[in-house]
Amino acid sequence: MEYILIIISAIFVNNVVLAQFLGVCPFLGVSNRVPTSMGMGAAVVFVMTIAAVVVYLLQYYVLVPLGIEYMQTIVFILVIAALVQMVELVLKKVSPSLYQALGIFLPLITTNCAVLGVAILLVQKQYNLLQSVTYSFSTAVGFALALVIFAGIRERLELDDVPRALRGTPIALITAGILAMAFMGFSGLV
Repeated sequence: MEYILIIISAIFVNNVVLAQFLGVCPFLGVSNRVPTSMGMGAAVVFVMTIAAVVVYLLQYYVLVPLGIEYMQTIVFILVIAALVQMVELVLKKVSPSLYQALGIFLPLITTNCAVLGVAILLVQKQYNLLQSVTYSFSTAVGFALALVIFAGIRERLELDDVPRALRGTPIALITAGILAMAFMGFSGLV
């Protein structure tokens, strides 16, 4: 039951982008098309889940035993940067079109505060390895879900008659705010 609560909480109640407002840059930047947002979501799921394992192992088997917990943020950033580089190389070979569509936003996963925030939260919440992986995977799925829903809404808005003054970024920000309020409705679940 504990893991189900972690999953529901991470995806819906404490959605990293819509409730905690972390990772807003790629959320707004890559959400123009559903396929692109799905690709970014998959990349974030991969990076965040693998980062959880590596961060847990480094925290409890290297940093704590050596008494250098103060190096946590730098070490976590290096781990995330290495994972993003790996994803970037794989995407460049496997799916050049997705690599081109993600453009500058793929390397921005490195500086995505959602990925780093989750890594730090894992340590603060003192999760074990399985809880860490469950939480980070669920958080990444929540990020991807929000990204895909938002992209779908933005695609739909392109077909509608939006007042000229609200086209583009203004309507995107209004839509993101409404979507965030909708996700806040899940807060009564947990």
